[in-house]
Amino acid sequence: QVQLVESGGGLVQAGGSLRLSCAASGRTFSTDAMGWFRQAPGKERDFVVAVSWSGGSTYYTDSVKGRFTISRDNAKNTVYLQMNSLKPEDTAVYYCAARSESSGEYDYWGQGTQVTVSS
Repeated sequence: QVQLVESGGGLVQAGGSLRLSCAASGRTFSTDAMGWFRQAPGKERDFVVAVSWSGGSTYYTDSVKGRFTISRDNAKNTVYLQMNSLKPEDTAVYYCAARSESSGEYDYWGQGTQVTVSS
């Protein structure tokens, strides 16, 4: 099993910044990538960004390119999401997830952290 704990959400004005963290523990060696997803009220959970543990390849959804940056600290098994130029439409619960190397699916999820951007 892999445990994920997010932190860093909060309330910010439009144009502001927030940094989310996700600390992984347990069988992290069984995972090959970490991702961030978000779910706005009344909507489905959507992919935001992902990074591979090895090589550091990154993948961003178009709406956050140029504003969000994902990074990783392999020594700490921690992934960060730096969010700049935040918009009200970025308001959502943000979830950290770990992708299983065996299944290729995001099998492990954090509890979520609320990000609210006021206009």
